[in-house]
This record gives sequence, structure tokens and C-alpha cells, in this order.
Amino acid sequence: MLIRDLRAKAGIARARLADRADMDVSHLARNEAGDGDPTLFVLIQLATALDVAPETFVKGLTSADLPENLKPYSEADFRRELRRRGGA
Repeated sequence: MLIRDLRAKAGIARARLADRADMDVSHLARNEAGDGDPTLFVLIQLATALDVAPETFVKGLTSADLPENLKPYSEADFRRELRRRGGA
């Protein structure tokens, strides 16, 4: 579920949510717009401020939900990168 949708459902203004999540309003706005790349810590902050479980933000997502310029990093990718770097 989108941050903006959860905020609207809770009836919380953006500035109030940013304050409750201890983050800058512009940072929250970027994440609401889908332009941010929130860390797990940020998602936990937002979940706590919205009184929802952190998994609310990722439940049901799969690799198909990744942006076109990203792809899942598989075990084979990891081993290939390790060889490229001269590791095992």
C-alpha cells in the first residue's frame, strides 16, 4: 500500500506525518511520490508513525514489481560478480 494512501486513510497531514516519523517533509514527499528509495529503517519509521505493520509496505511484492532498470540479484549473479572481482 502506498504511503500517501495510508496517510490519507489516517487523516494525517504530510507535515504531521513527517514530524511523527522524525523525517524532513521533503523526504516524505519524495517517498510518497515514488521518487524515494526508502531504507528499511525509513519504512519502519513510517509504519510506526502510521500505526501499521512494516510489512504493509512490501506485502505481496515480487521481483516483477521492480522498476525496469533493476532486476533481482540471484545467487548466480553473486557468484559471477565474485569471480569478476577475483574472489572465489
